[in-house]
Amino acid sequence: MSDDLFPGFDSHWIDAEAGRIFARSKGEGPPLVLLHGFPQTHVMWHRIAPALAETHRVVLMDLRGYGWSTAPKGNADHETYSKGAMGRDVVSVMEALGAVRFAVVGHDRGARVGYRLALDHPGRVERLALLDILPTSYVWAQMKAGKVPAAHWAFLSRPEPAPKDEIGRDPIAYFEGLMKAWSGTGDLSAFDPRAMAAYRQGFNEPSRIHAFCEDYRAGASRDIEADEADRAAGRTIACPTLLLSSDFYLVRGTSGETTPPLAVWRDSFAPAATGQGIASGHFVAEEAPDATLAALTAFLST
Repeated sequence: MSDDLFPGFDSHWIDAEAGRIFARSKGEGPPLVLLHGFPQTHVMWHRIAPALAETHRVVLMDLRGYGWSTAPKGNADHETYSKGAMGRDVVSVMEALGAVRFAVVGHDRGARVGYRLALDHPGRVERLALLDILPTSYVWAQMKAGKVPAAHWAFLSRPEPAPKDEIGRDPIAYFEGLMKAWSGTGDLSAFDPRAMAAYRQGFNEPSRIHAFCEDYRAGASRDIEADEADRAAGRTIACPTLLLSSDFYLVRGTSGETTPPLAVWRDSFAPAATGQGIASGHFVAEEAPDATLAALTAFLST
């Protein structure tokens, strides 16, 4: 059971605009929310959250459509799973737990929610750590230029019902295949079996598969629009920002893309960002927890 991975954490069901959001919390001190990536759940933080809870009020939450949170049906314009909408869920959860301002650490899709939240609600986010991503609009532009593969982005963002139906024939094989491909060892050996059981429970269900696809459809539409609107208006992230990049960076070095990730962020939404590399596959919080924790602890304490 994933509960075994979070001893002493409280569990919460919190009402938000999309329905109920599941969260865990522990600790005293400055509030900090950790946002997971695809195709995982809040469980991905189990190797570093207890240590962070020694100095912070740590909140872990399942994004809408993931884990134990509500998985609403997507709408025609894909706003339901836009990162702006997911960011509003974060605000609802943190306010319900007594925090108006807070630090955000996000991995993968959760990092996309994090940077969108920092742009949409600058008064809320005190510090922002982005784990192993580039801006959504940048990745799509590179894909369209043929410079990066990211085949799962194109596949998952296809119109209903094709992706869901194809994945639904063997969802565990599909999602575990992605996780193996993105890990440093090319297999699932880095993941705790209890965590893998939670992930399988999360993605072996039709409404979740629909939600994952809608998340990527929003990425191909509403999220690009939001990024481009901010670029046109000259808006940037105001709070201190840290980028942690794995050795295996999803959109770098495999198909002609050579711009360093930190340079991309400094040229777009985070001109004052700092960065650090992590010797790891994509899943840095589980594959390299000590290095990830050390980097986050130093960033959050300054």
